Amino acid sequence: MAWIYLLLAIIFEIIFALGASASQGFTKLKASLITLVGIVGGIYFISLALKTLDVSVGYPIWTGVGAVGTVIFGALIFKEKITSAKVVCFLAIIGGVIGLKSLAGV
Repeated sequence: MAWIYLLLAIIFEIIFALGASASQGFTKLKASLITLVGIVGGIYFISLALKTLDVSVGYPIWTGVGAVGTVIFGALIFKEKITSAKVVCFLAIIGGVIGLKSLAGV
């Protein structure tokens, strides 16, 4: 169940980041409310995930996968560019996540 909570935390983390960008400094009400829901949901679900997962595994996966998801959805929603440098960084993050997941049982 911890991994499901972590996945939900990641989804809310992405919603938070995209909402924060769209809120334009909390000047847009709807985007600001989405941002608040994202941050509350993210923190709630990461706290549930960390009841079982080590913080040294769960937190970096939450932030890393959330960052990759934010870049991907930022490109889709806000038409931000995905450069080759960003792709290299994605791969590094994903490699780190795979490494941490493989160490979760150690």
